[in-house]
Amino acid sequence: MGEDPQGIPNNLMPYIAQVAVGRRDSLAIFGNDYPTEDGTGVRDYIHVMDLADGHVVAMEKLANKPGVHIYNLGAGVGSSVLDVVNAFSKACGKPVNYHFAPRREGDLPAYWADASKSRP
Repeated sequence: MGEDPQGIPNNLMPYIAQVAVGRRDSLAIFGNDYPTEDGTGVRDYIHVMDLADGHVVAMEKLANKPGVHIYNLGAGVGSSVLDVVNAFSKACGKPVNYHFAPRREGDLPAYWADASKSRP
């Protein structure tokens, strides 16, 4: 679990971190015209350790239930891309340069997990 710090990022946080430390000049934010509060996509962001804890809870629940069961893992709340960028910038005390790029095909304006079934 987690992201290879030497590899090409697949998630927002490693991209933000790379901009903050100077490995990248700017973060591309895909879309600023979504019907959301600030126009950027809203997603469910979860820390890798919380995700690992969620896997443990799901496995414990599965031990007592035969069959196939689906458990969504997530924070259960949405945060916009700009909210995450600004929070990171505030926490590390460094501005994170960003620019807006066109929306990516298939991206939804907002989505987050209903993780209620996964809670202990």
